Amino acid sequence: MIHAGKLTEIIDGKAVKSLAEAHAIQGAVVVGQPGGWAVLVRYGIVERVVAAQRSHQPRLWRNLNTAVSFVREELGMPRFEIDTVDYDPEAIERKRPDQAERLRQQQEAAAYDTWFRAQVQEALDGIKDGTNRVIPEEEWKGISARMRADLLRRAAEESR
Repeated sequence: MIHAGKLTEIIDGKAVKSLAEAHAIQGAVVVGQPGGWAVLVRYGIVERVVAAQRSHQPRLWRNLNTAVSFVREELGMPRFEIDTVDYDPEAIERKRPDQAERLRQQQEAAAYDTWFRAQVQEALDGIKDGTNRVIPEEEWKGISARMRADLLRRAAEESR
C-alpha cells in the first residue's frame, strides 16, 4: 500500500474499531488502489491501513460505497478524504472459485432439501388419505429379517 509516496503499515480491524470507540482516530482517507479501495486511518502521528481479516494484507473494498460506509458507520467519521490517484478498477481480476463452488453446493443442498421435504409430505399425505399403508410392527420385523438374510446371502456369494 503506497500513500503519499511512502509505504504504510497495516492495523487489524479490531484495533481500528477500538481506536474509533476511544475517539482516537484523527482522520481517514479512502485510497484508490488497483482493483478497489483501501482505508488509511490517522491517529497520533501514525498512519495505518486497515487490514483484511486474518491477513497481513490491506483490506480492499471493490465498491467505493462500501468503503465509505465502513468509514462512516464503523469508524464514526462523517468527514474524511478520498484519494482516487491510484484507483484502477480493472487492474485485478478477483475471482473466487472456492466461493463459486460453495454457492453451487448450497444450491444443491437447497434443491435436495426441497425434494426431501416433498417426499416426506407425499408419504404423510398418503398415510392420511389411505394410499400408503401403515405396516404393523410384527409384519415389518418379518420383512426386515428377509431383507437382511438376502443381503447377507448376496455378500457371502460375492466374497467367494
